[in-house]
Amino acid sequence: MSPEQDNNKKLKKRIKTSAPAKALRPQIARGGELEQELAESIPSSSVPIIHRDISWLSFNYRVLQEAMDARVPLLERVKFMGIYSSNLDEFFRVRVAALKSLLRLGKKTRKFMDFAPEETLKQIRTTVRKQQLDFSDLYQRQILPALKSEGVHIMRLHELSLEHIGELNRYVEEILIQHVQPILMVKGKIRTFLRNNALYLAVVLETTGQTNRYALVRIPTDQLPRFVELRSLVKGERYIILLDDIVRHSLPWLFPGYLVREAYSIKLTRDAEIHIEDEYAGGNIVDKIKRGLSKRNIGRGTR
Repeated sequence: MSPEQDNNKKLKKRIKTSAPAKALRPQIARGGELEQELAESIPSSSVPIIHRDISWLSFNYRVLQEAMDARVPLLERVKFMGIYSSNLDEFFRVRVAALKSLLRLGKKTRKFMDFAPEETLKQIRTTVRKQQLDFSDLYQRQILPALKSEGVHIMRLHELSLEHIGELNRYVEEILIQHVQPILMVKGKIRTFLRNNALYLAVVLETTGQTNRYALVRIPTDQLPRFVELRSLVKGERYIILLDDIVRHSLPWLFPGYLVREAYSIKLTRDAEIHIEDEYAGGNIVDKIKRGLSKRNIGRGTR
């Protein structure tokens, strides 16, 4: 028996005799090829068991609940909202990516799993959708009014005064315009790669012939501050606008000759799970990890 066959035999035995709920990531040869396994074994029992990823979402929601508590200082509430969002991004990059990789395993490999990744992913989508609605409701109904009562105004475009619009126009012409690159989508000719965790505006344009065209504009948060403070019109009051809205305001400059119909903020989260080809085979494990790390920002989309 070759060393490789011996390793595979031991790995199969580990899956079958694994402790309950212990996650294994073996690689087993099937028909001369290696299939990567990211399987989590859950014991069969009449007692209901919550999958660990669903349980983690409940933990992260507890962070959001801290932001919902009016007894918590306002700045801390805002920080808790940021922590919740950052945690969720990492969850989709690693845990959801791992679950989606299970969907690509062969039937022989998946028979060792005691749970259905499709059902877990469905539960995740349902849970996250509800939590995101709570997040939006908290921001709109509690955080924004609380900030306003403290003299901090998060402005939207339709709320700006003529003085602020003039200030915004100067900001676009003098600062923003050199940091944005509009991409007009052309079917079959122009394809763009969406960066991991980068913010974009997906834009619907209309031509003179009333034909819809589509475009993308990346919001340059890596080069400019996400929050831009406007000139105060009232002593002691602070007026702030998001960079997203400034880019939205600049669309007529970016697409001359088009009528801007709609613009939506989007963000793509990519698979950041480190996939090592075969840690049991020969080769430098450090080099394999380096190659895995270099691919973290170009993985499959997970959200």
